[in-house]
Amino acid sequence: MRTALTIAGSDSSGGAGIQADIKTMIANGVYAMSAITALTAQNTTGVTGIMEVTPEFLAEQLDDIFTDIYPDAVKIGMVSASPLIRIITEKLKAYKADKIVVDPVMVATSGSRLISDEAIETLKECLLPMASVLTPNIPEAEVLSGLAIETQKDMVAAAGAISRTYSCAVLLKGGHQINDANDLLYREDSYKWFNGRRIDNPNTHGTGCTLSSAIASNLAKGFDLDTSVERAKAYISGALGAMLDLGRGSGPMDHGFALTGEFIREKEERIAPDSNKGEAC
Repeated sequence: MRTALTIAGSDSSGGAGIQADIKTMIANGVYAMSAITALTAQNTTGVTGIMEVTPEFLAEQLDDIFTDIYPDAVKIGMVSASPLIRIITEKLKAYKADKIVVDPVMVATSGSRLISDEAIETLKECLLPMASVLTPNIPEAEVLSGLAIETQKDMVAAAGAISRTYSCAVLLKGGHQINDANDLLYREDSYKWFNGRRIDNPNTHGTGCTLSSAIASNLAKGFDLDTSVERAKAYISGALGAMLDLGRGSGPMDHGFALTGEFIREKEERIAPDSNKGEAC
């Protein structure tokens, strides 16, 4: 079985971060592992607290993973502090990690800021040059490129600037700000559009985490980058199209929409109370 590692923060509401990554990896047929960078207290309406792990503990998690079950691909999400970014960079280099997908998480779907300006600079200096592919959204790409993005032409210019700066592929997500679900893959001075179907679903919590984890999962299975992006976009369309509706804010997707089997089939059953049974403990 192929394996994938997510290095990211925990989402207590289960829709994004480590929890979304693990669900996505399982649904895409790989064995999921995690190194947690921070605990967050959050739900569908926003983030109320962040508690970072120590650099020493993050290093210990990474050492234990790489020396036992070596990951076929690595996805990196929220890392909110410079010392943690430096530890990740050091360990990925030491263990010669390959197929690294970096989702440069800076702002949550709810609008909450997740990373400091200092950490952004460390991310640019240390981690981004190691990436096989970056998956920024429009606001993140504006930060990384220094360019304003208002049109598809702007997307091409910004993705090209980021790709040349960090010598990696860039999947710039259009989202509803530019062109609904059409994303741009830029690498080696050429680009390709990946069109997606528009899904009228306000519950988009964790879409960035999910897409990058699905790409990493498919890279781990040996698919090339174009195919991995295509498969990841198809998966996220299915997860959004299932129209799960939980929470009072921007809710999560149904990561398990395609899972089948006797244990899954029971999830929608409603079991009537049995009047012959005694009270539950």
